[in-house]
Amino acid sequence: MWVTSMPQVWDEEGVAKGAADAVTPAPAAAMLGSLAGWLSRTIQPQPPAPRVCGAEGGPPVTAPRIRLRDGRHLAYCESGVPKGKARFKVVFSHGFTGSREDSVRPSQEVAEELGVYMVGFDRAGYGQSDPNPNRSVKSAALDVEELADALGLGPKFYLIGISLGCHAVWGALKYIPDRIAGAAMMAPVVNYWWPGFPADLAAEVYAKQEVGDQWALRVSHHAPGILHWWMEQSWLPTSTVVAGTTPLPNKRDAEIRSKMKADGTFQQKMEQATQQGIHESYYRDMMVMFGKWEFDPMSLPEPACPVHLWQGDEDGLVPVVLQRHLASRLSWVNYHELPGTGHILSSVPGLGDTVLRTLFG
Repeated sequence: MWVTSMPQVWDEEGVAKGAADAVTPAPAAAMLGSLAGWLSRTIQPQPPAPRVCGAEGGPPVTAPRIRLRDGRHLAYCESGVPKGKARFKVVFSHGFTGSREDSVRPSQEVAEELGVYMVGFDRAGYGQSDPNPNRSVKSAALDVEELADALGLGPKFYLIGISLGCHAVWGALKYIPDRIAGAAMMAPVVNYWWPGFPADLAAEVYAKQEVGDQWALRVSHHAPGILHWWMEQSWLPTSTVVAGTTPLPNKRDAEIRSKMKADGTFQQKMEQATQQGIHESYYRDMMVMFGKWEFDPMSLPEPACPVHLWQGDEDGLVPVVLQRHLASRLSWVNYHELPGTGHILSSVPGLGDTVLRTLFG
């Protein structure tokens, strides 16, 4: 059954020490273990089957796609200069709720000046890319590699991650470091259970989140088998990020979200991202990002390529204090903190050009 192993999994995890104990109090742990066990015996809350693009009854395929070795397809979107004329080739990994059309929004003039070809892709289960029931940090990195090979980007290419999509960058630095010529992460989402974070700091920052977000992340980490069921219950505390109601301390972020909700852009982006099923896109994203990683990014060896990280000090979604700690642990990360800036870095005037000039200038 879909969640029958959850009680045993929790029993094993219950002995963990450090940040995990601090972030997940004992009462929460006991409740999750009991709930997962009860659901596995009674409701068996399986998510609905995905509506695969191009399949009978599924959404149409309108974007160019490549076929992966396992038979899945990835949809992509190219920009910048033509690939054959490019000096630099960049792959973008979009964030939570994003799509293949997302990027750091550099000007065409700077892209042409530097000779940059860019390609974004719908991550697995998003938009028009086929779902992957075995999604992981490693599979995200390997999808990037296969996309680059299918498009003929050469033995090395650059990789830019946005928000939650940065897990693919960490994965690439772990699993395919020899393929990366350089990397940039834009407001990368963190996992509160990474061992490199001090337990007291992780717990303090975690507790400042909205209650619904605390529970959504706990379920994602400790009981992913019931995440779909949990998120669909109106009487349970669930993610304000999914709902688009997270308090945003940065004025620009708040204004952008308000405008997107008012003109329908917020709903349109959600419908595009989740057209094959919200479980295959949003919820699997949460399970991968906040689940149990095979490695701690703060334990990675120094790569042979330059790595840059941009973070706003008024980010309402990614705690700047955790990003500072991560950067202090990894001396090889070139950390760029932006004062008076929130999470939506693609909206910061001129930042896209700065990112490209920093990587290639």
